Amino acid sequence: MDIRLRDNASSWQQKLYQVIFESDTRAGQLFDIALLVAIVLSVVAVMLESVTSISARYGPVLRALEWVFTGLFLVEYLLRLLVVRRPLAYALSWLGIIDFLAIVPTLAALVLAGSRYLLVIRTLRLLRVFRIFKLGQFIGEGEFILSALRASRFKILVFLSSVVTLAVVVGTLMYVVEGGQNGFTSIPKSIYWAIVTMTTVGYGDISPATVLGQTLASVLMIMGYAIIAVPTGIVSAQMALPATKPPAYKEAVCHVCQAQGHRPDADYCWRCGEKL
Repeated sequence: MDIRLRDNASSWQQKLYQVIFESDTRAGQLFDIALLVAIVLSVVAVMLESVTSISARYGPVLRALEWVFTGLFLVEYLLRLLVVRRPLAYALSWLGIIDFLAIVPTLAALVLAGSRYLLVIRTLRLLRVFRIFKLGQFIGEGEFILSALRASRFKILVFLSSVVTLAVVVGTLMYVVEGGQNGFTSIPKSIYWAIVTMTTVGYGDISPATVLGQTLASVLMIMGYAIIAVPTGIVSAQMALPATKPPAYKEAVCHVCQAQGHRPDADYCWRCGEKL
């Protein structure tokens, strides 16, 4: 993602770039905090509008606020495109796409009724909080968890395969034992019951009526408690293994691509190679 300052930028474009993209400046931090507040308020407004009693009383006000926030986000999006060197590259980046999707639902609501509720996608923009409040040190801890999950993936895959096999077998048995008169009208529906029971969710929409079926259900319920603990134990055991401590990350932000999470000994950006 190329979000460097546009070549031959005027003084006002340079100042605007510092405010919008450089969160290490006071003006940039205030801008980003104001942006986060606006995102939260816009999402809250959309959620409140979905409540019938609130919408009946404050619907026009909430819809007006929605258009105000959309207008602000549209102006912000256009300003970002105006100051970067490669507007198309930014527009096609994941941050640019999220910024664009934060605007589209309100405009789409003019054509498709109800699409404005998709504005909750704006919550994805709250990920900027890691950049604003200098939370890059948590990247190392996140990588530690991800490495444990990656190391356990084959064990978890075997476990899930066993769970699926058990659900299919027990579901088929329940279909044979109970039959359609007790709600087990097909093998897929019986498998659905087995999954619901095994995960201890227990909706209660289907339940066995025969003694044999109830016995089988009881065994499956008890197994469910043991099954839930297995993936947690696998990952916990992997995380408990002796390992090097996650490396510390310094707060330096690349002035070219805005990447964070650089190692303490890094002299160049891990994403674009620019000197830090």
